Amino acid sequence: MFSPEVYRQRRKALASTLSGGIAVFPGNRESPMNYPANAYPFRQDSSFLYYFGIQQPDLAGIIDIDEGTETIFGNEPGMHEIIWIGSGRSLKETCGDAGIDTLKPSDSFQETLKGSLKGGRKVHLLPPYREEHRALFAALSDAALELTVSQELIRAVAAQRSVKQAEEIEEQEKALGITRHMHLAAMKTARPGLFEYEVFAAVQNEAAAAGGRLGFPAICTVKGQTLHNLSYNNQLKAGDLLILDGGGETAERYTGDITRVTPVGGTFSEKQKEIYQIVLKGKEEATALIKPGIPYRDVHLHAAKVMAEGLKSAGLMKGNTDDAVEQGAHALFFPHGFGHLLGLDVHDMESLGEDFVGYDTEIERDSQFGLAYLRLGRRLKENWVVTAEPGIYFIPELIDQWQAKNHLADFIHYEKLDEYRSFGGIRLEDNILVTAEGYRVLGEPIPITISEVEAAAST
Repeated sequence: MFSPEVYRQRRKALASTLSGGIAVFPGNRESPMNYPANAYPFRQDSSFLYYFGIQQPDLAGIIDIDEGTETIFGNEPGMHEIIWIGSGRSLKETCGDAGIDTLKPSDSFQETLKGSLKGGRKVHLLPPYREEHRALFAALSDAALELTVSQELIRAVAAQRSVKQAEEIEEQEKALGITRHMHLAAMKTARPGLFEYEVFAAVQNEAAAAGGRLGFPAICTVKGQTLHNLSYNNQLKAGDLLILDGGGETAERYTGDITRVTPVGGTFSEKQKEIYQIVLKGKEEATALIKPGIPYRDVHLHAAKVMAEGLKSAGLMKGNTDDAVEQGAHALFFPHGFGHLLGLDVHDMESLGEDFVGYDTEIERDSQFGLAYLRLGRRLKENWVVTAEPGIYFIPELIDQWQAKNHLADFIHYEKLDEYRSFGGIRLEDNILVTAEGYRVLGEPIPITISEVEAAAST
């Protein structure tokens, strides 16, 4: 945990932006895999973690804006828990670590919510994403009293959590230290004849060896044309491209999110080098634009134009580049967004709703294919942490669909695409801190140029 004062200041800052009532933060419970006593590894709700810092299940927190009080609801462990799980610091002591003086039993949480509703007070809730929270809120609502999500709280939390404090940036750097070892392990392990799960095992081992774990299910595959491929059953062959999109998570639950591509066998082919260089150039030139005040949508579009120009040189696209990007022709190859916010969540605060986090009244989500998947479009602010992750993919099913309709044929050389149907995909990603004057790439360098990757893959 951070110091108690960090959590006190976060809660105080939040309360100062709300118009009264209570702000409610239910923590997560254990989630059974196949029977109650066999649970998935516990992960605390990120907003609860941000404001209260306690990584124990079955807790809830309430910030009373009117009374100026802060309360944790939870129970001290009984003998059953002590026998099976062990003893440690009391919950009362842990609450003190979070700067909380008031601890109440778990069963008084619902009564507190009911009392606030019946008293006509505002009850601020974030969108529930777990079924137990939905069930709890539904049980407290009736025809006369309805418990609803608070857009006021969503906007206040999104604004506060977006701006990273010094201790959070330090955690992001730690997470990237773990992440760097994960990617180096993948580069060294990817050999013809192995299976993806063997590379994935080496990646997981690096996270565990650092006392952490993965911040999200890693993408580790030679089928890189599937953007979020979570299968690890393919056998690696010489000439394949292995994509690893993964990040290590620190003890405070901040995560890295880095993507690298390794040539299986240690050497890129000339065709692979050409596409790789296009992606790398798109990432570098678009990243150079990052600074406070620039819409991330503009950064995304610049990457799209750079890569579309590269694909023209490769004989895969044609026509006026600006027109091609304006009409979305590049999205055949680059169907996702350039990046997203990063922090306690790999897609930071996605549970609050992307349109609240990544967009605003000035910049709204576009409905165009490809551009619609951009998670962050709004103007950047100092001390935001974002990902920069362009990619080029050859998705046979998508190519067939577009070609059958002769879609945007003025910009695409469909006859040339047959040579790339088995290519897969390339995505390159770094984590970026928006600074007062521009940006800084976080973490120690991870091999990214062709020569660096080939050298790492050959050791």
